[in-house]
Amino acid sequence: MIRALVADPTIALTMRLTMVPEPVPRQGQVVIEVHHASLNHGDLNDARSGRIPPGGVLGSDIAGVVVRAATDGTGPREGVRVVALAQGAFAERVAVDAASVATVPASVDLSVAAALPVAGLAPLRTLRACGSLLGKRVLVTGASGGVGSFAIQLAAAAGAHVIASVGSVERGAGPREAGADEVVVGLKGIDTPVDVVLDNVGGPQLVQAWSLLAPGGSLQSIGWTSGEPAVFAPYATVGPQKALSSYLTTGDAGSDLQTLVHLVETRVLTVRIGWRGSWDRFAEATEAMRQRRVNGKAVLDVATPGSMRTAQYSDETA
Repeated sequence: MIRALVADPTIALTMRLTMVPEPVPRQGQVVIEVHHASLNHGDLNDARSGRIPPGGVLGSDIAGVVVRAATDGTGPREGVRVVALAQGAFAERVAVDAASVATVPASVDLSVAAALPVAGLAPLRTLRACGSLLGKRVLVTGASGGVGSFAIQLAAAAGAHVIASVGSVERGAGPREAGADEVVVGLKGIDTPVDVVLDNVGGPQLVQAWSLLAPGGSLQSIGWTSGEPAVFAPYATVGPQKALSSYLTTGDAGSDLQTLVHLVETRVLTVRIGWRGSWDRFAEATEAMRQRRVNGKAVLDVATPGSMRTAQYSDETA
């Protein structure tokens, strides 16, 4: 048996640490000993909404070491440091499709790699879908979080003029450091149409962002942290052609994860860790995220109890 963080709708936290059976890998899967896991807003929603059934293991983002290679010879061998996108990732050991695993060089800390899968794949793939960004105006909403930070850096590296939208003046420092050309609170002060929107907020702000799109523009809906409905006025979507696209991380992730790891290794991409601590203190991390007190990613240390660190708030980057 191993420890895991599972959904439990009968308690206020909607999740708890408990014992679950050891993973049994299928063909084409490796078993990873998890050293670090990254907590996402989606994990909190999964625990509350019932999308993960009671007793189901939560989580998607992990980094650690392969302890059992795939029997078909695919993927990394035993002892290799890796990052992975995996269903039911918050456990001491996890069976993962080899096609959704990337290797991590010694120069990249595993705690940093753990922050990459969900928050890095969304902007990487949606920005890629928008074509060339050189000289384009890109608006990123919810820009002070982990997804927003990656989106700003990737868009800026592609030559875009990046506008970061945050919830308060105090949350503007991180986006500026990530490379945003402009930082606004809400959408105030944006008086020139934008070509691309990466929206993490949803609700009324998504509707307003749609109205800011230039003809031919693209709005990529990659999150919905507001939890509020988006209500469009009659005929709001009738006019010059522009697109609103939904996004969900699906399919094999290994190749894109390897790209993200390379961007971290070459210092094109910086990972901001705003909360880090033992997964025994997951309640602290979830509460901080729900109260919007984490600037960047929240990383849980899963490894052995002797190696776990005290939870801390920081501006740690790598």
